[in-house]
Amino acid sequence: MTSPSPDDLNLETLARFTLALAGVLALIGLCGWVLRRLVASGVISGALLPTRPSRAQRLGIVEVRQLDIRHRLVLIRRDGVEHLLLLGATHETVIETGIIAPTSQPAAVSSVKDNSR
Repeated sequence: MTSPSPDDLNLETLARFTLALAGVLALIGLCGWVLRRLVASGVISGALLPTRPSRAQRLGIVEVRQLDIRHRLVLIRRDGVEHLLLLGATHETVIETGIIAPTSQPAAVSSVKDNSR
């Protein structure tokens, strides 16, 4: 048996390195794809992920309240003015528009227990 020449070892080392690099890059790409899917589906929050710097946002969801299985109230803010919407499975209704947005966050409202029952 003869020992392999140094050129064969260099080619084998280069091939292993190339395959390992391709495998690591594929794993990084797969992890990024999975992370994007999880954020898009709402399983995890995207708050800690880096975002692209952009201009000031003009539109945003302030609050969402589920009324029942098919209906929810959504308070949106556009250019400092809030709008209250009722969203259903087959319809959308504007409840109130032109609500002036508060300049500061209101204090948390404490819940009052109803003992009238």
